[in-house]
Amino acid sequence: MGSAEDAVKEKLLWNVKKEVKQIMEEAVTRKFVHEDSSHILALCGAVEACLLHQLRRRAAGFLRSDKMAALFTKVGKTCPVAGEICHKVQELQQQVEGRKPLAGNQETLRRQGSASGKAPALSLQALKHIWVRTALIEKVLDKVVQYLVENCSKYYEKEALLADPVFGPILASLLVGPCALEYTKLKTADHYWTDPSADELVQRHRIRGPPHRQDSPAKRPALGIRKRHSSGSSSEDRLAACAREYVESLHQNSRARLLYGKNNVLVQPKEDMEAVPGYLSLHQSAESLTLKWTPNQLMNGTLGDSELEKSVYWDYALVVPFSQIVCIHCHQQKSGGTLVLVSQDGIQRPPLHFPQGGHLLSFLSCLENGLLPRGQLEPPLWTQQGKGKVFPRLRKRSSLRSVDAEDVSTGRATDYVFRIIYPGHRHEHITINYHHLAASRAASVDDDEEEEDKLHAMLSMICSRNLTAPNPMKDAGDMIEMQGFGPSLPAWHLQPLCSQGSSCLSCSTSSSPYAPPSHCSCVPDRLPLRLLCESMKRQIVSRAFYGWLAYCRHLSTVRTHLSALVHHNIIPPARPPGASGGLTKDVWSKYQKDEKNYKELELLRQVYYGGVEREIRQDVWPFLLGHYKFGMSRKEMEQIELLDTVALNLHRIDKDVQRCDRNYWYFTPPNLERLRDVMCSYVWEHLDVGYVQGMCDLLAPLLVVLDNDQLAYSCFSHLMKRMSQNFPNGGAMDAHFANMRSLIQILDSELFELMHQNGDYTHFYFCYRWFLLDFKRELPYEDVFAVWEVIWAARHISSEHFVLFIALALVEAYREIIRDNNMDFTDIIKFFNERAEHHDAQEILRIARDLVHKVQTLIENK
Repeated sequence: MGSAEDAVKEKLLWNVKKEVKQIMEEAVTRKFVHEDSSHILALCGAVEACLLHQLRRRAAGFLRSDKMAALFTKVGKTCPVAGEICHKVQELQQQVEGRKPLAGNQETLRRQGSASGKAPALSLQALKHIWVRTALIEKVLDKVVQYLVENCSKYYEKEALLADPVFGPILASLLVGPCALEYTKLKTADHYWTDPSADELVQRHRIRGPPHRQDSPAKRPALGIRKRHSSGSSSEDRLAACAREYVESLHQNSRARLLYGKNNVLVQPKEDMEAVPGYLSLHQSAESLTLKWTPNQLMNGTLGDSELEKSVYWDYALVVPFSQIVCIHCHQQKSGGTLVLVSQDGIQRPPLHFPQGGHLLSFLSCLENGLLPRGQLEPPLWTQQGKGKVFPRLRKRSSLRSVDAEDVSTGRATDYVFRIIYPGHRHEHITINYHHLAASRAASVDDDEEEEDKLHAMLSMICSRNLTAPNPMKDAGDMIEMQGFGPSLPAWHLQPLCSQGSSCLSCSTSSSPYAPPSHCSCVPDRLPLRLLCESMKRQIVSRAFYGWLAYCRHLSTVRTHLSALVHHNIIPPARPPGASGGLTKDVWSKYQKDEKNYKELELLRQVYYGGVEREIRQDVWPFLLGHYKFGMSRKEMEQIELLDTVALNLHRIDKDVQRCDRNYWYFTPPNLERLRDVMCSYVWEHLDVGYVQGMCDLLAPLLVVLDNDQLAYSCFSHLMKRMSQNFPNGGAMDAHFANMRSLIQILDSELFELMHQNGDYTHFYFCYRWFLLDFKRELPYEDVFAVWEVIWAARHISSEHFVLFIALALVEAYREIIRDNNMDFTDIIKFFNERAEHHDAQEILRIARDLVHKVQTLIENK
């Protein structure tokens, strides 16, 4: 019987602690607590349940329908603080009933209702808990409860919670914090609708949401974009679908790979209007490379339906296939950079203005990678050690002065002109025509002169249209060329096409070295064969060059990934003289007598090449393992931070054990002592790591399930092999955040953009507690058991990083709520704190398994 009563009291007190935690977190997160907050009502209900537990009938009086009113009225006779609450509640009740306000206390009306003296807008729930709520807002609830605890024999039975010598004072102490907060009504009348709790948000989503949840993040809701000048419902729907498909095509998808994306790139569509910010993206598909620029008004949905229908922003959007672009002009300034694309017909596209910060160079680098292997920039970007891609170091022809970053920093503009060339592609069709001409000429040796003239005319036309290589820099004396690499045109463009060299008078007197004159007598004879050979040589050299370039890039990638695995000082594998015997007893004795005889690195070098002599291993190993440091005196070694380290860890353990899940039925005082013993044993064996807050949370579920100290210690030691990397002395947490960013960017780019725009909380710091404790504080105990089992099994089935997919599943489960309420970093922290222990664990696991399958499918379909 006693244990059952204790369990009831523990449950009541746990409810109060939970609501106190929620209301304190709201006050810290939002700097205030609204009087109509759902947390206040929840706290009042939990406190009332404690106050009414085992309340004597005499204390309840004859007002059996309202026991709280009877209790406060009876206590108010002997407690002045409770008497004041009775007086203020009567005033509020009179106001609610429509009576004239009493002139005694306008301050109460202002705080509880409105300053004008009108009837306060109290909800039914607020009226239900009006006694406790008034005491809380007036900041005296803790004093009333403390009075009841001190005089419990007058009002409560012996088994009551407030009569308990432990639970009663704890309840009074818990209410000190909420009574110290400021409660305000300085919010709009629709505050409950505009700033609801997490439970309210979930309930609204269930009411107005679809009957079935979307199975895939890729099935995104309609963006509601319609083309202007649309007529008819079917036409509107079709155009809206086209618009939505266009906006979604700007993200990573199965048809095209997103190489580059940048917000707030300015474009001036017309001369008489200001520049418009938009989203610039570069997409690569199997057959093309495309640049897209979309105004922000079409991306973020700031236009309404009526405005959007009349919008001209669709006319400003740019879609530029790079197969039509031959030249790129770049203009650098301190404020940013401007890029102009020139088409094959010589028409310039609207300039793209990049913000400052190296975004123009980043775009060119992505473009250069996207053009490979068929195309390239001429001149190419340079690779500088430690910086990556940089603009080529250029010099002006007129002054031969190098153009460097100093020109940009001083405000002077720096211009670059890049050509997009496709080595081996330009003359591909020419070779076919030459073969056709040669075959035709051989077949028509005996034909008349008219047919031969046609062949000569056709050949001249091909040469004039396809072989002419104009120099785009010939009329720009102040333009730039690559320093140390000669003219910007490749060498094979500068070779005369005439096969007879200087013996042909027409070719030797021609003004252009690239294009032979139409009356050249040497063209019909050997020019096709020469051009064929030149084309083959260029293709061979091009393939060799790009093979070498690919190898160099692969080697650079390998060096980047493997550079952290070895020291950069090259150590020969052969044993040098003096180190072949290893660290001997004589050498160690000399070092012990005088540390100046040998340096630390010299001793380590001898161990590296020859090991340690058997007799001195007991003395040397503590130095190699770091227990002692080289150079320590014997006195320092005897006085090592051991007793202090143990004492500090014991203090931390005792502090955490006392507050670790005390409201869970298993953790009675004897079991809490067992938890402390197991934790102390682990820390003693791992003093280098010590105790870190949160370890008790990981050990507690193991002890509950196993109920065996030795087995719990062993399993906890194995669990910490993975979990210790999440604590501050490990480096796994940063890797978790980076992987979460990559996962959501690929699997749900729309939500990623929302998180990025609303304060950029794509750092995922709100997931810190999830990863630190394997979601132990996000779920009740039974769900923690289920989730942990799946995590451990997933290491061998699907992923060693299954915790990432559970975290992403938690976010995806509330995806529509996050999106519809446009949550920022503060909102999402508050939301998940309030939803703790309210998640559907089985649904979260189902979503996590689906996400794993999606990633596996993406990798398989490479």
